[in-house]
Amino acid sequence: MKLGLIPINVGMESLDKLVGLAQYAESLGFESLWTFEHVMVPVEYESRYPYSRDGKMGGGSDNPFLDPLIALTAVAAHTKTVRLGTGVNILSQSNPLLLAKQAASLDVLSGGRFMLGAGIGWLKEEFDAMGVPFERRGARYDDYVTAMRKVWSGEVVEHQSEFLNWSGFQSYPLPVQAGGVPIIVGGSKGKAFERIARLGDGWFAPTNDAEGLAPMLDPLKAACEAAGRDYASIEITSMWTNKGGREAVQAFEDLGVSRLIVPLFALGRDPVAGIGKLAEDIIAR
Repeated sequence: MKLGLIPINVGMESLDKLVGLAQYAESLGFESLWTFEHVMVPVEYESRYPYSRDGKMGGGSDNPFLDPLIALTAVAAHTKTVRLGTGVNILSQSNPLLLAKQAASLDVLSGGRFMLGAGIGWLKEEFDAMGVPFERRGARYDDYVTAMRKVWSGEVVEHQSEFLNWSGFQSYPLPVQAGGVPIIVGGSKGKAFERIARLGDGWFAPTNDAEGLAPMLDPLKAACEAAGRDYASIEITSMWTNKGGREAVQAFEDLGVSRLIVPLFALGRDPVAGIGKLAEDIIAR
């Protein structure tokens, strides 16, 4: 089981703190480090966060969010082996050509360690602030994934769609990883399983335990069958709130999960001590 930590870019007040945590995690054998993304968080919002009972995400509007790609670039420059992921970036409100360039650049600078976790987004107020339509964000997401992979191919890009009109250009450098930067599709609502089956290299499951994850696997398998996709080719990453110890990890393994990502807030008031204990309890065994 691969083990990661999230979010390394929230609440970080200095480069030394960010890099220190990353290097410590790498030294203990953590496989990956992940970020959250919000360009802004409204003081009040009507949008409903789909993964909590009260419809609100954790943290307030003044919670510091370092830009995910900038934070991961800093980490890449000071580490050697730990993989770097966004969990997740909001692709539907991004400029896909710029994001493709940034992702390829980060993959090059990290020596092929970057994974682009990407979701369609839920916070309409953020889309409004970014000047991007909230409507049809799912269709826009699907189109952007296809278009970005063309940018990473090294071929002359031709992509005309409802959302984009690209023609006659190439973009270098190319990602180090064969096939381009892996795209990890985030979410479980709406057409998420269809999207994973058609477009994703992996799935970022917004769950906290194996019991919550299990009912989602049959719909994912059905979507893979409908798309002609080998279910076994999808790497499943799940959140885990560090409850239940090795027995809980085994339950995820039994479901076919490849990676668990533990939120730093689940490691107690002293995250550094919590990281050390988690490594001792799980990784060292």
